[in-house]
Amino acid sequence: MPTATGVRSAVHSAAGRRLGAAEPRQEGPADLRLVPPALAAWSAAALALGAPGGAAVAGVALCLLGAAVCLVPARGRAGARGGGRTAVAMTLVCAAAGGGVAAAHAADLHRGPLPAAARQYAHVTVEVAVTGDPRVVRPRVRGSEQTAGTVMLRAEALRVTTADGTVTATRSPVLVLVRGTESAAGPPAGWLDLLPTTRLRLRARLLPPQDGGAGGRDIAAVLRVSTGGPPTVTVGPTTPQRIAGELRSGLREASDGLPGDARALLPGLVVGDTSRIPADLDAAFRAADMLHLLAVSGANLAILLVLLIGPPGRAVRAERRGMAPRLGMSLRTTAVAGALLTLAFVVVCRPEPSVLRAAACGLITIVAIGTGRRRSLLPALAAAVLLLVLYDPWLARDFGFILSVLATGSLLTVAPRWSEALRCRGMPGRLAEALAAAAAAQAVCAPVVAVLAAHVSLVAIPCNMLAEFLVAPATVLGFAALVTAPLAPPLAEALARLAGWPTGAVAAIARAGASLPGAEIAWPGSWTGALLLAALTAAAVLVARRLVRHRWLCAACAVLLALAVLRPAPLIRPLTGWPPPGWRLAVCDVGQGDALALAAGEGAAVVVDAGPEPETVDRCLRALGVTVVPLLVLTHFFFPLFKSVS
Repeated sequence: MPTATGVRSAVHSAAGRRLGAAEPRQEGPADLRLVPPALAAWSAAALALGAPGGAAVAGVALCLLGAAVCLVPARGRAGARGGGRTAVAMTLVCAAAGGGVAAAHAADLHRGPLPAAARQYAHVTVEVAVTGDPRVVRPRVRGSEQTAGTVMLRAEALRVTTADGTVTATRSPVLVLVRGTESAAGPPAGWLDLLPTTRLRLRARLLPPQDGGAGGRDIAAVLRVSTGGPPTVTVGPTTPQRIAGELRSGLREASDGLPGDARALLPGLVVGDTSRIPADLDAAFRAADMLHLLAVSGANLAILLVLLIGPPGRAVRAERRGMAPRLGMSLRTTAVAGALLTLAFVVVCRPEPSVLRAAACGLITIVAIGTGRRRSLLPALAAAVLLLVLYDPWLARDFGFILSVLATGSLLTVAPRWSEALRCRGMPGRLAEALAAAAAAQAVCAPVVAVLAAHVSLVAIPCNMLAEFLVAPATVLGFAALVTAPLAPPLAEALARLAGWPTGAVAAIARAGASLPGAEIAWPGSWTGALLLAALTAAAVLVARRLVRHRWLCAACAVLLALAVLRPAPLIRPLTGWPPPGWRLAVCDVGQGDALALAAGEGAAVVVDAGPEPETVDRCLRALGVTVVPLLVLTHFFFPLFKSVS
């Protein structure tokens, strides 16, 4: 008679699956049914936002007609053919919904008094409600003058009073530019302290929007305010926004005593507050393709949810981890707590597009609480994309939204397979997961980044892989400082000091990666360039699958990549002729004129002019090996900043 153990083994073998028949985390094939409707709605919304009204309506009608044609013959049919027709019809209906909602939102921008008045550059009095955090626009150099500090904020116009006294109620998104006086040393006083939902009364000059609005989200008009005084507040912020503002301010105060980079980066890493990020640190994160760390992402919320519920794969198991089981919380209570945590996260970090993306990614983790299956995450991502695009169709053209969805999708589909392949070749598990995650996200997102930044980073994978081990402790300790700041400021300062160590290390990684001579290469900033890069990436992946079997070829490729990044002068000079050996005078192209470098000893040079932007002259001097500038001669006024020389 067979034993119980033998029966269980036989059932396990008969299941034909690696984890057996009874394993609650058993992963089956990915459920892709929601992916085509989500992509259809996304694509239709992106096209409808830039199409004429008549074309958008025609496209919606054609999608509905196609759905009807698919459904009518399917009546009375069963099987795969009828199910396929239903799936196509559902995809077309979602495309019609996405295109229709986007067309309606685009039409709203041309209604009301603002668009016509903006075309006439009229002076009006406007009551607005602030919808985003104010930020300072970097001053620009024009000839011998530097523009005054300007504050930019997004708002919604509620009431418009024209010069003839006509008052019109409206609800139009606008961009407010507040320019200080020429004598002011910084931005206008009081404007940077404004919180979302605050209502203001502005006397402004209207301007038509350019390039479809900032940040990929269109606006009805630009309000230019010239004032030397504080804003006129008619209604203060709501209680949730006031509490959120106090928490954010408390985190900034708790991090005041940290070193420069950590002080600037910690609020940005935790709640997306980039007001302290200097230009050179921002440029370093851009060069290393680590800019996603300066904006709130799904990773921030996922870290907090994992702290609460433990790894999603153990959510339905008795040995699930996290704080929830230790507090005696049931599975349903844990899901509710996770939803409330997500809501609080959105309020504190502001309901901007990047925060909405983070909330959607966090809700994916909450869905995993009830299933514990990886295959449930991809449909949840597709559903989140579909709902967000229908809620706010401007997200369909937002680069941050595109990158967030692509990165999350790569982590759910590509990264697990690459991680498993690396483990099979002897790589430790944690290292394989980190490398696979960084490589998958970079491979999928690089074409879009090339369109946005016109460059390809060669140090993105190692920099992001190293930073991955530091982001989690920095985020957890930073949020702990955020919560405790109003209650116990000394404890918040201690937590901020602890968070400052990994945060400073993340900044050091970005600066080190960006300082390498071959950190980035120029690439066509167009969709044609993106398609070319995507094709090259796919070819590289196919070649890499064959190369991994030959260790010597892998080592040779690694050496070539290291040489491309490090660019040692003895090897590069014969190919490029730069930097010239024994140079005495070098001319650097700085975009507006030239900068001259006269050799003045080992690692030193006298510099004549520097151009309006620091990056170009700094890159040239670094290539020449210049680390000291004993004398700087300016033949006309610019405001250069040397980062790697003194």
